[in-house]
Amino acid sequence: MPLQGTRLEVNLAALEHNFHFLKNKLQAGVKFMAVVKANAYGHGAVTIAQRLQELDVDYFAVAYVSEAVELRDNGIQKPILVLHAQTFMLDTCIDRCIEPVIYSLEMLNAFITTAQRKQQQSYPIHLEFNTGLNRIGIDFKDIEEVISKITSNSSIKVRGLQSHLAASEDLNERDFTNSQIKLFKKINARLEAVLPYPFLKHESNTSGILNFKNAHFSMVRSGIGLYGYGNDQKFDAELIPIASLKSVISQTRWIEAGESVSYNRKFIAVERTRYAVIALGHGDGINRIYGYGKAHVSINGKLAPTLGIICMDMFMVDITNIDCHVGDEVVIFGEQLTARDMAEKAGTISYEILTGIQKRVPRTYTK
Repeated sequence: MPLQGTRLEVNLAALEHNFHFLKNKLQAGVKFMAVVKANAYGHGAVTIAQRLQELDVDYFAVAYVSEAVELRDNGIQKPILVLHAQTFMLDTCIDRCIEPVIYSLEMLNAFITTAQRKQQQSYPIHLEFNTGLNRIGIDFKDIEEVISKITSNSSIKVRGLQSHLAASEDLNERDFTNSQIKLFKKINARLEAVLPYPFLKHESNTSGILNFKNAHFSMVRSGIGLYGYGNDQKFDAELIPIASLKSVISQTRWIEAGESVSYNRKFIAVERTRYAVIALGHGDGINRIYGYGKAHVSINGKLAPTLGIICMDMFMVDITNIDCHVGDEVVIFGEQLTARDMAEKAGTISYEILTGIQKRVPRTYTK
């Protein structure tokens, strides 16, 4: 069997499982928006979106217009929402039938001007109101000005109303989350009172889907859940991580007590130590925070801690008590040793690990 090098193996059957698990949490008629921004959280946006389109997902969401264009160029015909549209890309939004999130009065004015110049009628937009995350979003105090601009311009039409829950994974913040939901309902009621047509309402992320059924409304958005992580161990047990990051041993070496490994001599052996060099580094997304034993990899079913500083193209692990050889497979994370496990040891989150895997790491896909 030929040796395989570094790669991210993506299991599309696991993606399908996660999609159906999350969708089954919804009442009939509630639409499902798949968040595939940041290269589908590092898993490969085009292939992930193509498979979800085959599964008849209702909507896609990306962060930027360039991400939406890539999907359009690769056969994605479902509606695509751009969560962080920017004014210099609004022409492209319209040209490629992409729906922008309007998150400020300035953005609303800019899009109306663009839509009028391009002679649009009822072009679909989504309004984002800030209900407590305090990131981007229109403030409730500006709702009447927003209503005035929308109702006096035939070039645009509200396709959706959205907000974003700030702490839906933390049930200690249940009261805060419910206050966000209450404000969202208030905003929705005001818009429904003046707009003569129905529109979508979406506020829930993955944790909102799992923890707050009262926030499902007419559509939900899921990113991390599709990729196998539920922000809670009880939900992680029901979801399947869809990606396994694997590499190989390039070399094994012995050092004696007092000798060091990697840059700046941050690891000095206290006894004779055998270590392996792995063909992966911070140039691939394995950041320096995972050095100094803050991460473990699996080699032949045994865990090996990192030694010293992570280099750009490789890192070292302690294999003193592991029977292994050059060319043996190394699992950095996967279904058993998960990205969440790796993240918690280094004080970060699975999102950061997954989205950080660089494009020079080949993606392979299985069904």
